[in-house]
Order: sequence, then C-alpha cells, then structure tokens
Amino acid sequence: MLKPELPKDESTRLATLRSLHLLDTPADAAFDRLTRLAKYMFNVPIALVTLVDEDRQWFKSCIGLEVGETPRDVSFCGHAILDSKAFIIQDTYLDSRFVDNPLVLEAPYIRFYAGCPISAPNGQKLGTLCIIDRQPRVLGNDDIAALKDLTAMVEQQIATTYMATQDELTQLANRRGFMLLAQYNLNLCQRQDAKASLVFIDLDKFKPINDNYGHLEGDKVLAAFARQMIDAYRCSDICARIGGDEFVVLLSNTSKQLAETAVEKFSRAIAHYNQRAKRDYDIDFSHSIVEFDPNIHSNITDLLNEGDSLMYRAKHAKAC
Repeated sequence: MLKPELPKDESTRLATLRSLHLLDTPADAAFDRLTRLAKYMFNVPIALVTLVDEDRQWFKSCIGLEVGETPRDVSFCGHAILDSKAFIIQDTYLDSRFVDNPLVLEAPYIRFYAGCPISAPNGQKLGTLCIIDRQPRVLGNDDIAALKDLTAMVEQQIATTYMATQDELTQLANRRGFMLLAQYNLNLCQRQDAKASLVFIDLDKFKPINDNYGHLEGDKVLAAFARQMIDAYRCSDICARIGGDEFVVLLSNTSKQLAETAVEKFSRAIAHYNQRAKRDYDIDFSHSIVEFDPNIHSNITDLLNEGDSLMYRAKHAKAC
C-alpha cells in the first residue's frame, strides 16, 4: 500500500481548511443533496464529500457509509488532493498502490474510486467529491465532466457557507457561525461527558481609539486582536467576533481552570504584541470564563448570556 504524500504547502492548506470551520460540523442538507445526486447520476453505492485533515479524512457528507471518517494514511482522497485533475482508479485490484489497502481488503471493499479535488476560495485543496463502487468501473469524458460540475457546486456551497458564517474583517466566525459550531460542540461534549468552557471578551477603551485615531485604526486593532487569538488558541477552539469589540472562545474538553491558563497565555501574547507595535495606545481587554454545566445551561445562548453578564461585572470592577 502506498500512503499519500503531503502537499508541498500542507501547512497553508491545513490552515485554510480549519479557517472554514467545516470539520466536525453537523450534517448539511445542501451537501447531502449533492452526494445523493452523485450517487444517482453514476449509479454507485457510495458518494462522499471529504475533507482531508492532518491525520484523517472526515466526511462532510456521506451517502452509503456508516463511518464518519477514516485515517488519512489509507485514504484515496489523500492522493486526490495532490493534483487538480480528477483522480480515478478503475480497478484497485490492478493498482499496486491500493491492492492491499485496508479499505480495499475490508469494508467498504473499494474496487473503483473517482474523486475530484475540492478547492477553497484561495485555491487550496480541501478534500474531494468522490464516488466509490465495489466493482471495477470506467468513466468516459462526459462522466468526468459531470463529476467536475458537481464538484464546482460543492465549492460554491463551501464559499456560500463561509461568507454567511465568517466575519469579513477578522476572518473569525461571526455570531451566526459561532452559534452553529458552538452548539454542536456543546452537544458533543455533553454526550461524551466532557468539559467545555466559554471565554467572553470585550476590548477595553476601544471607543477612544476610534474617536482619537479614526475607525480605520479601530479596524486594524480588531484584526490584530483576532490574529493574536488565532495564534494563541488551539485549532479545536472556536474563536469568534460576535459583534463590535466583543469576542468569544469556546474551548472543548477544557475546565474553567485550564481555560484560565489559556487566557493567561493569550494575555501575554497581547502584551508582547503591544511591545512590538510601539503605539500611543495599548490593546487591552476584560473577560469572563463560564464552565458549561448542562444542569444550568440548556444551550449556547444560556452560556453566552452568563458570560456576557460576568464579563461586564469584571469590566466595571476593573474600571473602579
């Protein structure tokens, strides 16, 4: 078996993938419609929209399989994202790269694979739209063109989702995107009996920056603050700008105590940024931390409301 190589720009590709906040999100009818259409058009038992993460391929849409992901080392899609062309294996039994692959020898018993790489708006390859059969197949030119057309529709849906759930200025999730992602993560933490903590953040003395230096400078502050958040927190943490100068971070599998440690690390990063920036003002913030308790917080809105209230108490105490 031949493991897929890593793309030359793998770090940029992974950063792009994670910035889209698609991994580990709930099923989406828009993507499911496209995989159902692919299954019907090509008369195959399996059709997938895959996203190739660092060590796994995760299925954003999955028709015909019961699993939600497989290891990247055995993935066909890991090979497919290395090129812009359709990646087609007519018969895995006749291909030395895949004949002894576990996905060929065991369920789902892949004999035929065809996948078109899915590109992000910046051109980075995210994963594939692929079709799979348990018997050898040959695709004609018209079939390949149709598969590419469906892939373009997947790319358009990703772009649409991104625009609807991202804050354009900071490139963080916006309020809508945060509510969707955070609620899903809370549900997952509750099922797994895992902890989660919310950090609610509000910039201090942000209005004087706008008043004294202009709103363009204020926008630069917001963007710089967001970049520090992205660098300081884990890829699994959900960072968002939910309005004005208000930011939040949801940390999964994290107690309140560990969240405090994460905030301290972030505070040091902001202090270092202020030293490097050497401006007439410093960026500073107030925050609160709320640990998720399913007996108190029925949903992400409850968690946000408590975090908001506690943060403004902390902000008032800091100003006194």
